Amino acid sequence: MDASSTDPVTLALTGMLPAIIIGGALLAAPASLVLLGRYRRAVLEGMAGRGEGALPPATQELSDVPPRRPLAIASFDAHSGAPGRLPADLRRALNGGWRAGCVYAAAGAAFAAVMTCAWLVATRDPYVGPVKIAWLFWCNVWPAVIAINLSAAWNRRLQWNVIGAYAVLLVVIGAIAVVRSTETTALQLAGFWIISNGPPSVLLYAFLARRIRAVGPMVLAFAIIALLGSQLALSFIGASDARMREAVQVGSILGMGGNAIFWLTFALGLGLFAGAGFVWLKWLGRRYAAKRFSDESLTIDSVFLLFAITQSFGLVFEYWTWIVAGPVGFVAYFAVRSLGFRRLDFGSVPRSLLLLRVFALGTRSERLFDALRKRWLRAGSVALIAGPDLVTSTVEPDEFLGFLSGDLGRQFVTDDGDLDRRMRTMDRARDPDGRFRISEFFCYADTWQATMRRLVTETDGVLMDLRSFSPTNQGCLYEVGTLLETLALDRVVFVVDPTTDRPFLEANLMALWKARGALSPSRALEAPTARLFATGAHPERDIDALLETVYGAESLPAGQAMRTLPR
Repeated sequence: MDASSTDPVTLALTGMLPAIIIGGALLAAPASLVLLGRYRRAVLEGMAGRGEGALPPATQELSDVPPRRPLAIASFDAHSGAPGRLPADLRRALNGGWRAGCVYAAAGAAFAAVMTCAWLVATRDPYVGPVKIAWLFWCNVWPAVIAINLSAAWNRRLQWNVIGAYAVLLVVIGAIAVVRSTETTALQLAGFWIISNGPPSVLLYAFLARRIRAVGPMVLAFAIIALLGSQLALSFIGASDARMREAVQVGSILGMGGNAIFWLTFALGLGLFAGAGFVWLKWLGRRYAAKRFSDESLTIDSVFLLFAITQSFGLVFEYWTWIVAGPVGFVAYFAVRSLGFRRLDFGSVPRSLLLLRVFALGTRSERLFDALRKRWLRAGSVALIAGPDLVTSTVEPDEFLGFLSGDLGRQFVTDDGDLDRRMRTMDRARDPDGRFRISEFFCYADTWQATMRRLVTETDGVLMDLRSFSPTNQGCLYEVGTLLETLALDRVVFVVDPTTDRPFLEANLMALWKARGALSPSRALEAPTARLFATGAHPERDIDALLETVYGAESLPAGQAMRTLPR
C-alpha cells in the first residue's frame, strides 16, 4: 500500500469529505422541501391578506358605444404559422442560450484540461497516448454537458439530443481505446466513467429537480458547511490525548458524560459553521441583488464546483495535496466563463413579457414556465403576479433569504406609492451572463387588480395561459377584460388546450369586446382578433411558436390587419 494512503490527512479527505457531502445531501433534500412548503404557505397567507387600503378601486371602464368592428377569434397551433416573422434581433436573442452554452462548453473544456493533466501527473502513468488523453478529457468534460442543458436546451428532446451527442463521441473514443489496447475492456472504461461522474450526477439530479431546484443548491451548500464544522470540531478535539483530557475535564465540571461531551462538541461545531454559512448565503443574496451574477450562472457554478470536489477525491489517494486539483480546475472554468460572457455580443433590443395564467394549473404551469424562462430570458424580462402554481419555481436567492430572515412581508405591494416605486425599480437590465430576470409581484387580495393593470400598460407582449379555464376563474375574466381595454390584441396570445372551456371563453371574449371594444387600442385594427394558441400534452415544445405568435406582428406595418386563421 502506498504510504500516502495511510496519511491522516489523506484518510480524512477520502473518508470524511465524501461522508459530509452525502450527509449534507441527505439532510438538504427534505429540508428544501420543508422550507419551500413553508415559503409557499407564507406567500399564500399574504395573498389572502389586505393591503393598506390606499390603492384606488380597480374598476373597468364600460362604453355605451359599440366597437366599430366585431371581434374575430383565431385559433393557432405550432403548425399554423404566426401572423408575422420575428424581427432579426429578436430571433438572434432567442438563440442566446446556445451562445451561452458555447461559453460554458469552452469553460468546461478548460476545467477538463486541468483535471486531465492533474490525473496524468498524479498517477505517473507510463502509457500515455492521444487516445487515453482524449478519453480522460471527454470524461472530465461531462459537467459542460449538464451546463449546456441548463442554459440552452429548453425541452427534454433537446436535452436528450445533447446527451446523445456526448455519448456517441464517448463510445467512439472508448471503442478506439479497446481496439488499440489488449488490456483495456469496455467494462473498465464504463466503470471509470461511472466512478468519476456517477455520484455527482445523481446528487445533481436530486437537487436540480423542479420541486426544489430554486433553493436546493443553497440549502445543500449550507448543510455541507454546517456538517463540515461539526466534523472539524470532533477532529480537533480527538487529534491529541491532551485535548481529549481537557474536554473530559470541562465535561465533568458541567456534569456531562462521554456521550454528552461528544454531542456537545458536535453541536458547537455545527452551530458555529451554520452561522458562518448563513452569513455567506446572505452575502451571496446581496451580490445577486446587485446583479453580480444570475440564478442560472449560480446553479452552473455549483455544478462545476461539486464535480471539482468529487473528482479530486480519486487523486487524493496518490497524495493529499492533489485535493487542490479540483479548485484549480474550477478557477480555470470560472476564468474562461467570465471572459467568454464579457466578450459575448448580446446585441438585441430588450422586450418585456407579462405572464398571466390560471393559478390552478400547478405542475402543468411549471413545465411551460421552465421552458419559457430558459428560452425567453435571453431576449427580455418577464413580469408576473405571484401565485400558488409558480411561487416555489420563481423564488430568487434574495427573496428566499429574506423569507428565512422574516422579511417576506416587505415583498408585498401595499399601496399606490409602493406600487409606483416597484414599477420604477423593476429590473429590466441584463445579468453578466446576458440573461434578464423575472419580476415577481407579491400582491394582497385588494392590490392584485391594480398591479395587473399597471403591468399591462408597461409590457410589450402578454402570454395568458388559460388551460383549465372555466367559470370558476373569475379573476381571469377580470384580466381578459383589462387586456381588451388597455392593450392592442396583436400583442396578446391566449394559451388553451382541451381542458379549456372554449365556449365559455369565446362567449366572454365577445361580451367583453362589446362592452369595452370602443375603448381598446385594437379598435384601429382592420380586423381586431383574439388569438387562441392551442397546445398539446407537451406545451414546452411549442415555446418558439408561442413567442413568434406574440412578437411576430412586430414585423408588420403599424395598424396592418392580422390575418384570421380558421377556427
